[in-house]
Amino acid sequence: MASSDLVERSRAPQLRLYPERPDPRPGKLDGVLHAVEAAIIAPLARRRGRDLFRIVPKVRARAAELAETPLAALQQLVRAAAIDVRRSDFEDEAAIAETFALLRELSGRTLGKLHHDVQLVGAFAILSGTIAEMATGEGKTLTAGLAAAAVALAGTPVHVVTVNDYLARRDAELIMPLYRAVGLTVGIVVEGMELADRQQAYAADITYCTNKELAFDYLRDRMILGQQSGDLRLRLSALGGRSTRLGELRLRGLHFALVDEADSVLVDEARTPLVISGSARAENDPSVIAAALGIARRLDGERHYRVQADERRIQLTPAGRSELEALTHALGAPWKSRVMREELVRQALSALLLFHRDEHYVVREGKVMIVDPSTGRRSKDRSWSDGLHQMIETKEGLELSDQRVTIARMTYQRFFRRYGRLAGMTGTASHVAGELWRVYRLPVATIPTHRPSRRSYRPDRVLPDEERKWQAIIARTVELHRLGAPVLIGTGSVAASEQASRRLSAAGLGHEVLNAQQDMHEAAIVARAGEVGRITVVTSMAGRGTDIPLGPGAAEVGGLHVIMSERHEARRIDDQLAGRAGRQGEPGHVEAILSLEDAILATDAPRWLRRAAASLSAGFGEAGRRLAIRLAQKHAERLHGRMRMALLKSDRHAQKTLAFAGRAE
Repeated sequence: MASSDLVERSRAPQLRLYPERPDPRPGKLDGVLHAVEAAIIAPLARRRGRDLFRIVPKVRARAAELAETPLAALQQLVRAAAIDVRRSDFEDEAAIAETFALLRELSGRTLGKLHHDVQLVGAFAILSGTIAEMATGEGKTLTAGLAAAAVALAGTPVHVVTVNDYLARRDAELIMPLYRAVGLTVGIVVEGMELADRQQAYAADITYCTNKELAFDYLRDRMILGQQSGDLRLRLSALGGRSTRLGELRLRGLHFALVDEADSVLVDEARTPLVISGSARAENDPSVIAAALGIARRLDGERHYRVQADERRIQLTPAGRSELEALTHALGAPWKSRVMREELVRQALSALLLFHRDEHYVVREGKVMIVDPSTGRRSKDRSWSDGLHQMIETKEGLELSDQRVTIARMTYQRFFRRYGRLAGMTGTASHVAGELWRVYRLPVATIPTHRPSRRSYRPDRVLPDEERKWQAIIARTVELHRLGAPVLIGTGSVAASEQASRRLSAAGLGHEVLNAQQDMHEAAIVARAGEVGRITVVTSMAGRGTDIPLGPGAAEVGGLHVIMSERHEARRIDDQLAGRAGRQGEPGHVEAILSLEDAILATDAPRWLRRAAASLSAGFGEAGRRLAIRLAQKHAERLHGRMRMALLKSDRHAQKTLAFAGRAE
């Protein structure tokens, strides 16, 4: 071995075999203190973003000296600078600026792209353990590549986490030449990979993966490691060779996570626990499930049950319990048990009233596939628990799948807090800056745009009913289409996108549809959506991780025009969709054409809010209707925030119980 190799090896950090940070156990006052901190820290996002610009002059000053430096010399210099970054534990700004300047020059030579000032600031925010809030089209992929390369060169393995396989593969391949130029290895983890391929991908310096694949791989590792899995025990286990449990692990631990679309992953996805389940024989045979659905259809919604749509719950009334007992009096087991029959019918009512085809799920190849509410994409490997999935399959006339039983579970909140270092990027984080700090101790830094925004907004139009709303949307689309403007119509569900498609066809308007039924063609549809005269109907899946480039002549007719047909459950999702227009200083327009019969108000809001909406509409006309929609959205945001905190609290309780029992989580 050469002496230079020995020196480099001696400088390399001694990584633990499976490092992770212990999940903190908050005391009684910690929740209050964290909430107070969040209220103080969250509003500072814009100031924090401006302060981080101090890195730019340092990078620029050094970059001017590097233009004539040979490639081999740049490669040596960047490795030396990264060692200084590591020694300072990412605190030495001079070393960070030197590393950024060298990587920027290498990026220009390998990728043909030099980082803009805002991208340097975004990468600096990531190295500072911050969520960089960067507008759509500002080049977050290149920003992530700069930060990931700097961290990996410093000797820390990096997980770049994004929301779907397409983006993981696309982003990795886009930055790959830069990584290779500095001697870094890159792995990509996508759905369907075998164990050996996953281990190889996670063994790379930088691993691109989706949040679901990563979290479930970690949970499987925890099942192997058990509750007590200290570094010493792993080192002793390693003495036994590859046949030991160490050889069955997928990851190398939780070193550094860079989370793209951080608000989607850390906030929206955090409403659903991560569950590894196994097949089990269904507790109830098909006849019992069919009977439950039949009985549920005979109950009266006014007298026998209450639908709490905002909390996704069904509550039986005393009259409903009595009616249920009478309807099942002549039936055998399991109807003799009050608890069993009420649970069966509640699940049946949920399947009928709360879960709708082409909104919450789609049917493909004879199977029920859940639609992710935050991304609009199909979740192939997910199923509802406690027999609900089988209820929906029976409702749709499908063959019943096996019921699933929980083997291991965890929340995203607890998983990501175990990383030694955590940071991220997104276009919309300021609305949940308080929650990101309270749960993950992550501040938000709002980064200004590279060019001034030219996106314009029209005031919301809120019509009394859905029919008039769609008439207005079609009329507006016809008007824009005559001008040649590319139009993107945003909808809230697969069913709504298909309704929009039918209405456009009836009006003689050619168009394309992007929803969970066409997700295999997403890249091609998105690439054409900015062309002159193009009309595209999308669900929220087009609002994450995708840029819509303007075609020739599109800027001259005003750029992309986004029409929102519904408000989503959070303003952030609306902002993501609006961000498709007017990227990087291009022209663009956004407007919302809504109705009082939209789901956020008509079905998902509580009764008092629906009554208030009717009064506001009657008393104040369209201004009152706009206020009603805004109140419904704020109610949904608060409710989902409470649900996430309740899930985290429940997860902590389960963790204590399992630890006491000595079982794996």
